[in-house]
Amino acid sequence: MLAPLQPYDLIIQPGWRDSGPGHWQSHWQRRLGARRVDNADWERPQLEDWLDGLDAALDRCRKPPLVIAHSLGCVAVAHYESRRPGRIAGALLVAPADVERAFVPAELMNFAPVPRQPLPFPAQIVASSNDPFCRSARAARLAGYWRAPIAWLRHAGHINIDSGHSQWEEGWPLLLRLAERAGHRLSSLAEAPRHSMV
Repeated sequence: MLAPLQPYDLIIQPGWRDSGPGHWQSHWQRRLGARRVDNADWERPQLEDWLDGLDAALDRCRKPPLVIAHSLGCVAVAHYESRRPGRIAGALLVAPADVERAFVPAELMNFAPVPRQPLPFPAQIVASSNDPFCRSARAARLAGYWRAPIAWLRHAGHINIDSGHSQWEEGWPLLLRLAERAGHRLSSLAEAPRHSMV
C-alpha cells in the first residue's frame, strides 16, 4: 500500500511545541520510518533555528525528501523554500498556522509575514473548516499564495490530538498522491536535459 513512498526519505516537521507521542505525526513517524526535525527550542520558536533544523534533517537524506508538516511547521517549510530553495521534493502541509492573524502569540511573530511566492515542488494543503488557528478564508489564501491544492476536512479543528486526530491514517491517501505527483515532477526534471539536446 505504501510502495509509492519507497523512493523517498520522509521528514516530519512538527509545529509549535512539537508533536507529542499521541499526535498523528508521531504515529506516522513510527509507521513510516520517517525522520523528525530536531529543533533547539520548541517553546520559543525562532525562524532561523527552525530553518537550520530542517536543513540538518535534509542533509541526512539519501533519497528525495518529502516533508510532512503540521501547523507552524507548514510556515517553516514555505520560509525554507524561499531562502534555501531546491532541496524539497514535495510537502504535505496539514493545518497551516496563520501567523498573521490578530492576537497571534508573540512567540510566533518572527515567522511573519508568510512567504507569498508559489512553491516550486508538489504540495498538498490539508485544512479544517473550523481550525481555531487558521480561518477557512485564510487557509484558502495560503493555498493561493503557494499554488497548492487544498483538501478540506469538516469540523476537524486543528487536526491534532485535541480534535481526535491521533493516528489519522485517513490522511495517508493524500500523502501517496503527493508522492506520485513528486515522482512525475522528478521524472520530468530528469528528462529535461535530454530533450534540450535534441
